[in-house]
Amino acid sequence: MTWDDVVRKLTSRKFWATIAEFVSMLLLALNFEKGSAEKVAALIMAGGAVIAYIVGEGLIDAAREKSRVQSIPVELAMDDDKPPELTDEA
Repeated sequence: MTWDDVVRKLTSRKFWATIAEFVSMLLLALNFEKGSAEKVAALIMAGGAVIAYIVGEGLIDAAREKSRVQSIPVELAMDDDKPPELTDEA
């Protein structure tokens, strides 16, 4: 499984719905109250939504930063015929 597969799973609503359904059915099979199983499933779905949002925003930020760095014109980086110097400036 690649990193892209993991990211795709963590941002998938179907994945989180499946996890919530499995856990709630497991709780019902273990004789927990129906209301308790529903609360746990709701917590899992809420947590899944938060994780999906964080991962999704991180991917958007990474893509934005990558496109910003790649769009710097080479002419601006070159001074006379010397190669550009690398600096630690942000």
